[in-house]
Amino acid sequence: MDLTRFIRDIPDFPKPGIVFKDITPLLAEPRAFHYAVERLAEHYVHHEIQVVASAEARGFLFAAPLALRLNKPLVPLRKPGKLPYKTHALRYDLEYGSAELQLHIDAIEPGARVLLLDDVLATGGTMEASCRLIAQAGGKTIGCAFLIELMFLGGREKLRPCEVFSLLQY
Repeated sequence: MDLTRFIRDIPDFPKPGIVFKDITPLLAEPRAFHYAVERLAEHYVHHEIQVVASAEARGFLFAAPLALRLNKPLVPLRKPGKLPYKTHALRYDLEYGSAELQLHIDAIEPGARVLLLDDVLATGGTMEASCRLIAQAGGKTIGCAFLIELMFLGGREKLRPCEVFSLLQY
């Protein structure tokens, strides 16, 4: 199945000069959504993964079904104030400001092998911060997976030496 048929380009969003890759048509087509999750699962089914984690929000849409498919726990990385229990926190800089991610202090066992997942790899800032937060919690990121990778932005370089896998490259 050609998943590119289900990705819509939105010019000048969220600001002029940006072409946003809209995944909602893919989510609206159950066969395409299922196919994408199955392709991700096929890639990782033989990896030694103990946890699937994802930063909010669109990454959750793929991480949850993938965690179920791989029969692994799902760990959400959230914005401040969204998790009710004690948390690890990491503040990081982005090209347009700063952000923070948190996860529960008991979400990841020391040494756990973690697969991180998001919908799009752009500059890599959020995923790099996610890798650092996983390390801070005692886990080891063994892979970073994406539905879409915007190759021209070079985000994969920020994630070295972690394996990067994406279903679609633009």
